Amino acid sequence: MKNINRLKSAQMMRSIGLSATVAVFIAGCAGIPPTEQMAVSKAAVNNASSAGGNEFAPLPLRSAMEKMDAAEQAMRDEEYELARQLSQQAQVDAQLATATARSAKAQKAADSLKAGTSVLRQEIDRNAQ
Repeated sequence: MKNINRLKSAQMMRSIGLSATVAVFIAGCAGIPPTEQMAVSKAAVNNASSAGGNEFAPLPLRSAMEKMDAAEQAMRDEEYELARQLSQQAQVDAQLATATARSAKAQKAADSLKAGTSVLRQEIDRNAQ
């Protein structure tokens, strides 16, 4: 009976130790500034702006910029987990703005090409008569 109690106590102590270690690790990670994530998100916002986000995807780009500003404020306030979350959201919004802008540009180019082809077809038909 004593052996069983010792075994249960040892297992419980290991569980408590493991839980404490995990808690310390998580708390330690929360205290690390997300500088790399912030840089990646800023680059994504700049990329979206360069891709024509202002013209073709103004709402997602504005959302990304606002979230990036909020993430920078959270960094100044040393709220690193909030800064990390906001910068990740800003990155996703910026990627959406980039994709939307590129898609709109491609559609615009396709429409222009289609119109040019139509004009050429009309010219060929007129010369054929």
